[in-house]
Amino acid sequence: MANSKSQKSVLILCGDYMEDYEAMVPFQALQAYGVSVDAVCPGKKSGDVCRTSVHQPSGHQTYSESRGHNFTLNATFEEVDVAGYDGLLIPGGRAPEYLAMDGSVLDLVRRFSDLRKPIASICHGQLILAAAGVVSGRRCTAFSAVKPALVAAGSHWVETKGTTTKCVCDGNLVTAPTYLEHPEFIRCFVGALGGVVTGADKRILFLCGDYMEDYEVMVPFQSFQALGCLVDAVCPKKRAGESCPTAIHDFEGDQTYSEKPGHDFTLNATFEDIDASTYDALVIPGGRAPEYLALDEEVLALVKEFMDMGKPVASICHGQQILSAAGVLKGRKCTAYPAVKLNVVLAGATWLEPDPIDRCFTDGNLVTVQLGLAIRSSSPS
Repeated sequence: MANSKSQKSVLILCGDYMEDYEAMVPFQALQAYGVSVDAVCPGKKSGDVCRTSVHQPSGHQTYSESRGHNFTLNATFEEVDVAGYDGLLIPGGRAPEYLAMDGSVLDLVRRFSDLRKPIASICHGQLILAAAGVVSGRRCTAFSAVKPALVAAGSHWVETKGTTTKCVCDGNLVTAPTYLEHPEFIRCFVGALGGVVTGADKRILFLCGDYMEDYEVMVPFQSFQALGCLVDAVCPKKRAGESCPTAIHDFEGDQTYSEKPGHDFTLNATFEDIDASTYDALVIPGGRAPEYLALDEEVLALVKEFMDMGKPVASICHGQQILSAAGVLKGRKCTAYPAVKLNVVLAGATWLEPDPIDRCFTDGNLVTVQLGLAIRSSSPS
C-alpha cells in the first residue's frame, strides 16, 4: 500500500528522552511499508537502548512528562554513511535539547540537507534543524515552544493551529508540531521518499480498553491512518471523545515485564454504535485490557461476528485472551504472549512458537503476534 520503485533506507536520529511515540510509530510504520530503518544515537552502539519520555497534555500550562519505553537501537552512530540513506527522521521530546549541542549531529544533518535528501522532523526535533543552520528561508512548523529558535534561525514560521493541514512541506523538508499529526507527517515523508500511499477504501476497527499496551494500539492505529484507511477506536461503555489510559510494558531485567503509565488514548467512535458489517478488519491490542474485555459478552459477540464473516482479525500479545474466550480459535494456528499460551491451547488452537520472537503468523483471516516489536511484519503459518 506504500510503494516505491526500489526499497528505501531511512535513518532515525535518536537520543535519551526523545518522545516515545515520535520514535516508535515512524520506526515501525516505515518498516511495515517496506522501508529499511536504522535508529542511531551519538555515543551509543547497536543493541544499546535510549530511554524515552511520554509527553501529553496535562490540564496545566504545559505538557506533562513520564518515563516511556526503552527503545533499542539497531545501528551505530559512528558507522553512519549518509550516502547509504535516502532520508533522515528526527523525533522530538527532550533529546533534541542536547543533540542540538553536538557538533557530530549537526554535521550529519547538514550532509543530508546539502544532498537535498528528505528530512522529516517533528515537535522539538526542529531545534536540531535550527542549530544546524538548515532552515534559513525555509517554511516550517514545530511544537509552539520551538518557534523562537526557528524564527531566530531565519525560518518562515507556519502556524498550523486551527488549520486542516498540520504538516509543512518545503522542498526536502517535512515538519510537524506533535505526534497527533503522525499520519499526515508519515504520509508526507513517504511521498518525499518517492513512495505512493494508498488504502483509503479500507475501514478498520480497533477494540480498546483501559490499560491496553501503549505501542500496541497507537503504532498500528496511526500506521493505518497514514495509509489513508478510516480507523475507528472503540471501548465498551465509553463514547467517542473519551479516553483510555494505556500501559507501557517493558523488559527491564526482571522475571516478567514492568509496567508504567502510558499515553491517554482518545477514542473516536462509540462501541454501542458499531456495525461490524461496515468494517473490513478488526485489530485487538494487548496489554491488560483483554483480561476484562474477555469477560464482556458484547465484546465476544463482536469478535465472533468478524470471524464468522471471514474478515481479517489481527490480535497481539494478550489480545488472544479475547479470541480464546470468544471460542474462535479451535482448529486455528496462532501465537501470543507466552503467558497466554494456556488460553490458546485450551481454546483448541495449535500453538506456534515465533522464531525470531518478532515473527507474526497468518492463518486464513487470522493474524497473531507475540509482542509489539512485531507489528511491522507477518508470515504465513
